[in-house]
Amino acid sequence: MLRLLLLFLLIIPVRVSAQLPVADMHLHYKWSQQEVTSPEEALRLLGAAQVAVGVVIGTPAERALALTQRSGGRLVSIWSPYREGGDWSRWATDKSVVQRARAALASGNYSGIGELHLVGGFAPRSTPGDVTSQLMTLAAEYDVPVLLHTEFSRADRMRALCTKHPRTRIVWAHAGAILPAAAVESVLASCDNVVAGLAARDPWRFVNNPITDTQGKLLPAWRALLLRYPDRFMVGSDPVWPVDQLDRWDEADTGWQELERFWIFHRGWLADLPANVAVRIACKNAADTFMPTAGDVCVPPLIDE
Repeated sequence: MLRLLLLFLLIIPVRVSAQLPVADMHLHYKWSQQEVTSPEEALRLLGAAQVAVGVVIGTPAERALALTQRSGGRLVSIWSPYREGGDWSRWATDKSVVQRARAALASGNYSGIGELHLVGGFAPRSTPGDVTSQLMTLAAEYDVPVLLHTEFSRADRMRALCTKHPRTRIVWAHAGAILPAAAVESVLASCDNVVAGLAARDPWRFVNNPITDTQGKLLPAWRALLLRYPDRFMVGSDPVWPVDQLDRWDEADTGWQELERFWIFHRGWLADLPANVAVRIACKNAADTFMPTAGDVCVPPLIDE
């Protein structure tokens, strides 16, 4: 009898993980992906990965609408200033960005702003009246989140931004990309307007500070952090591939073909969390942030006895 009980307890987390509704808070649909992934194929791949709802970033921004308008309410778009490859390094000094962002949000087609790359050497520090500050203020005006990507090894810049813009809801892409759990916690403790995404924190990208061990289990510091802040994390795939040749001009981006693999990894560590915490991080936090009218999409199905 004891053996049967132990076997039951081992099987249940796997089955729960397999059926756990997930909200992919970090999907890209880019000019370099359309050649190998049509909107119909992208939606099929989302279904194969059992993604309930998702957030799409288009390059250019209008490309995201090609997915969301076919998704039956399953996807929402956020507005990106990027119109072509390389704009991630130019947007912060482009004076047209704020005007374009306002028009996009006023159209009602977009549920946020991002992904904005704040990369040392390219994006200047935020000062009153600069593009970054104006976008943060605009997002607060429209009450939409801003997805920020910080590509550096300190948390101080994010703390400076989130304390400077307390009315702006910030989604921190990749939980700081290369930062350890303690640095991420320092930001969450300082700013209650920040939630962290864990897209691309996997064995293939941002590998210098992993969140899991080699068996796919959450490292103790990360597990403790997620349990301490269950309402402040969400998960996504960030389907960009290969990562070492970003925005290649001569070959298509095949990130969507890797979607299921990314989600197999994330479902693995989610199964290591209490069920109520797993549901929040896997789905509910992202749905509440980007699509609060989505209803009960994050309610897990009952497991057959």
